[in-house]
Amino acid sequence: MPMQHPSAQADAQSGQPRTPVICLLGPTASGKTALAVELVRRLPFDIINVDSAQIYRDMDIGTGKPDAATLALAPHRLLGFLDPAQVYSASRFRADALREMEVIRAQGRIPLLVGGTMLYFKALRDGLATMPGADPQIREQITATAAAHGWAAVHAQLQVVDPASARRIHPNDPQRLQRALEIFLVSGKSMTQWHQESHALRAPSFDPFDLHFLSIQPRSRSVLHHKIAARFLNMLERGLVAEVEALRSRGDLTLAMPSMRAVGYRQVWQYIAGELAFDAMLEQGIIATRQLAKRQMTWLRSWENLQNFDSENPETLELILKFVDRIAL
Repeated sequence: MPMQHPSAQADAQSGQPRTPVICLLGPTASGKTALAVELVRRLPFDIINVDSAQIYRDMDIGTGKPDAATLALAPHRLLGFLDPAQVYSASRFRADALREMEVIRAQGRIPLLVGGTMLYFKALRDGLATMPGADPQIREQITATAAAHGWAAVHAQLQVVDPASARRIHPNDPQRLQRALEIFLVSGKSMTQWHQESHALRAPSFDPFDLHFLSIQPRSRSVLHHKIAARFLNMLERGLVAEVEALRSRGDLTLAMPSMRAVGYRQVWQYIAGELAFDAMLEQGIIATRQLAKRQMTWLRSWENLQNFDSENPETLELILKFVDRIAL
């Protein structure tokens, strides 16, 4: 029997039943995938990937994609479907995720969105303001500034023209920094202004999905740091260097592209190019992953109506199952 939300009966009277959607968030290396697979084994869930690096083909080891055996047990939608030379966006994710959610809903199953790209979850929840399109020339100028002076210089520029976005975006988050500054340089209006002046895409009249946000993360940051280091070492042992070598040898990818800016890939690329020694690559890869986890946890601290679970608690799976039962049966 497919799960049914308690509000489904009331909505059904108007011919518009709602479908519960479970969104499982958490920092990198917190165990989201393993937990999601266990949920699929127990309940009629279908997984949708919410990881901005796992969307790319041929980027398997460094993004922590599930292996073939795991995918056979618990298939993931929106996984490995895009070439690394292509650019993806939060707005495109929102459209793709809603499409997949509709398909899952039509099959009488429950969408389970899993990942750590908080911007994608926010776009799904809140919709997106209409923004100017990308400008390759402006992006190249911003990238050149970062190459010459560092991303801190780009952040300083953003602070002048859009202080609200600068407060929200970390200096070590180049993709979001680049986009925020690009919007101002292209349009003369800050991203903050665009958000204030535009209406969200989400239609208020009827939303067939009822989103519930859950997070798993360890209570101790040292536990997460240990897991991050162990996972990065494991990725290197499994062939991450060879994976990046194959991507680099294509000849059409550069470190300026969002795919190659994914944590781990940039550092290994620089190692292959002779810009970093192995030990430096290892250290910087781990540090970059820790910084990513810190940004993710900052997002989680400000997330409204978030149900938090301890990733190190052996009873977490059962606690989440009970929570799902309460809201979806």
